[in-house]
Amino acid sequence: MNNNVVLSMRGISKTFPGVKALSNVDFTLCQGEIHALMGENGAGKSTLVKVLTGVYTMDSGEIRVAGNAVSIRSPQDAQNMGISTVYQEITLCPNLTVAENMFIGRGKYHFINWRAQEKRADEILQKLKIPVKAAQQLGTCSIAVQQMVAIARAVDMECKVLILDEPTSSLDEREVELLFSLMRDLKSHGVGIIFITHFLDQVYEVCDKITVLRNGELVGEYEIKDLPKVDLISAMLGKDLEDISKLKQQKKAYTGDKEAVYEAYDLSSAEGVKPFNFRTMKGEVNGFTGLLGSGRSESVRAIFAADRVTGGTVKMGGKEVKITKPLDAMKNGIGYLPEDRKGDGIIQDLSVRENIILALQVLKGFFKPFSRAEAEKFADEYIKLLQIKTASKETPIKSLSGGNQQKVILARWLLTNPQYLILDEPTRGIDVGTKVEIQKQVLKLAEKGVGLTFISSEIQEMLNVCSRLVVMRDRNIVGELRDDELSQDNIMRTIAGGNAHNE
Repeated sequence: MNNNVVLSMRGISKTFPGVKALSNVDFTLCQGEIHALMGENGAGKSTLVKVLTGVYTMDSGEIRVAGNAVSIRSPQDAQNMGISTVYQEITLCPNLTVAENMFIGRGKYHFINWRAQEKRADEILQKLKIPVKAAQQLGTCSIAVQQMVAIARAVDMECKVLILDEPTSSLDEREVELLFSLMRDLKSHGVGIIFITHFLDQVYEVCDKITVLRNGELVGEYEIKDLPKVDLISAMLGKDLEDISKLKQQKKAYTGDKEAVYEAYDLSSAEGVKPFNFRTMKGEVNGFTGLLGSGRSESVRAIFAADRVTGGTVKMGGKEVKITKPLDAMKNGIGYLPEDRKGDGIIQDLSVRENIILALQVLKGFFKPFSRAEAEKFADEYIKLLQIKTASKETPIKSLSGGNQQKVILARWLLTNPQYLILDEPTRGIDVGTKVEIQKQVLKLAEKGVGLTFISSEIQEMLNVCSRLVVMRDRNIVGELRDDELSQDNIMRTIAGGNAHNE
């Protein structure tokens, strides 16, 4: 590995009102190195990256690029210095073409030869094996392809430092391997890569070093070979994590009546979900699993009527009900934490308090608002219950870390006291500690008789909490696994060769 330092950050500190986001943090990146930046949500990773890219101005500290002290006042400054970033949330323009997204803002003249740009874009896309044409409108592409286009845009800017912030969160296994191949190729050409992810296995597959932050402070920098996974988790959390492996074993069984809380027969939606039968029992945690695009999210969106329902019969507690829109689902005791927390979950400009009470206020009716005292009581209760890190309940939710935003959305649905709760990717892009907290809450709800459906891209997480998995392929149920049948091998075999199956 080339040991020439391409980036040095020393004594970086940054304070927001009521929060010390970074305290005297050091970070070093060498040429030809893939360096993981790890820590819980709220540990300071995003703040450090935003200081590096000129989004935030540091209170104190020094940044050197290729040995030269620099002042980075804006993202354009960072880009001009060879620092490119691909963020977790895709920031491209879906109404423009792929080529326009790759080159917009980079023209030196008033007139741009878009035909030449499209040709150049197609060359880059083919080189990176991204399955899209330069002339295609970005909005027609899958989220995974949009993510790859964002990476292609960053890579083509001849960067010295490439920052990848949760780049694999929307990619399937094949696309992750493609990205890793690209990262290794860039590494061989001397690019330094900062890799931010919550997928621990990916860190050990592709990284050379790890820097760990906790509560805005530097815990340490480690060679990957010197830091076993359990020690990494301990460094991130500052505590022993034995409870991860013991989580499911500690679950107390629901002791009430074993009856169905939700049943669907021949349910289908306008999003191409084929008619399926499904039920959830009281006190059960089940899940939909399958590869990206298998239809798992579309299935639960049909259950909640978030997508237009085109057929089927639904029963709640054994009685037939009509659910054609989300409000119908809510009135029948169904809660739904969506996959896209920013697009479908949080209301960014509202406070933590307002976001928490939103679903219950909808059920009550907006012409019957809660008193300020009631709303504050609800907010205080769930901030404490879920350990939401926020300066106050009046803080705008957009100021919170991703994991804490997710906790607020979970609080919103817990407040409605649902009979049946659907959680679609509730732990995507959040830290290990928060994942465990959410998993514990899921099992506690099951103990109380709530029926739950849990979806995660991480199979191990599904195995941690679910007692039954519905396996999907091509938007159709191809199998079902229960209890002792639940294993990663069985899931993969069922996806590969399962026959259509409805319970």
